[in-house]
Amino acid sequence: MPDAELEAWLRLGLIPQLGPVAFRKLLSSFGSPEAALSASATALANVVGASLAAAIAAGPDTDLFAATLDWTDQDNNRLMTLADGDYPGKLLEISDPPPLLYLKGQPSLLEPEAVAIVGSRNATPQGIANAQAFARELSNDGFGIVSGLALGIDAAAHRGGLQGPGSSIAVVATGLDTVYPARNRKLAHELAQQGLLVSEFALGTHPVAGNFPRRNRLISGLSLGVLVVEAAVKSGSLITARYAIEQGREVFAIPGSVHSPVSKGCHVLIKQGAKLVDTSADIIEEFGRTTSKVDFVTTHSPHSKHPELLSAIGFDPVDLDTICARCGLTAQNASAMLLELELEGAVVRIAGGRFQQVRHP
Repeated sequence: MPDAELEAWLRLGLIPQLGPVAFRKLLSSFGSPEAALSASATALANVVGASLAAAIAAGPDTDLFAATLDWTDQDNNRLMTLADGDYPGKLLEISDPPPLLYLKGQPSLLEPEAVAIVGSRNATPQGIANAQAFARELSNDGFGIVSGLALGIDAAAHRGGLQGPGSSIAVVATGLDTVYPARNRKLAHELAQQGLLVSEFALGTHPVAGNFPRRNRLISGLSLGVLVVEAAVKSGSLITARYAIEQGREVFAIPGSVHSPVSKGCHVLIKQGAKLVDTSADIIEEFGRTTSKVDFVTTHSPHSKHPELLSAIGFDPVDLDTICARCGLTAQNASAMLLELELEGAVVRIAGGRFQQVRHP
């Protein structure tokens, strides 16, 4: 795209009051950003109202405009517009595609088929293991993994995606000059090198609560389907699932313990028609591909220490008193055995002084 044309897209895109809907109205009425910027105040007001027409006439913040152009000149950074031939076809199918996308990393990852994996920020160790394993298996089968760079399930999904050739795409709710949450800074840098970071928000945009649900439509929009690993009943992941349904995407959910609050949202989705999955093969086959069936096995080998204790724990969270009652052990002996199992990786200690056995695909 010629520099002048790209600059016209950016000038309109950096008008703070101009949202995607109004931007597309201008494109529909005037044919291009350049034509819209050259239109009279009266012509603009007839399309987007007097207030927006005045904001367009005033133009964007000059420092931000210059800084963004400098940003696009840096390696691995790109500004993609609706006019670009490689604009993601999946996003063109949704009701409100963003006119501008800020990209950092490998834009070619927008081309292959992808699956979104989302879930709780306060995930259980089992949920994190599931998200990473499902993402890795799907990535190894050539699917890109899309998520939102949040703590918990999102981060695990990105790490799993980066372990396979499908790699991973993070759709964020800030400008690409900001990493949120800061604890995922190292992961964000890995995605910038081996995967892709995507945002519809201008540089300098800090975390704002309302932007997170808005970006969720892009997570589902870029994907063939959405897998919810763990989610509470009131969860942003369920917002992503609703967007997926509205966009005609598939929705998958992993069931969990009936006692776990982060499984309740998945159970709600399943009751509403989401496909229950317990292996990545369930998803791969849903999209017309074949794969060898991947099943779940316990983390510990048949020679693991204290198999009788593992059997007594089961796979639901359980407290020390219950373990002692099931096994007839003293608290001191049970604690020593549990420590050995923790070191082995067969058991994790979770909130409330409880223990949980972990399974991995």
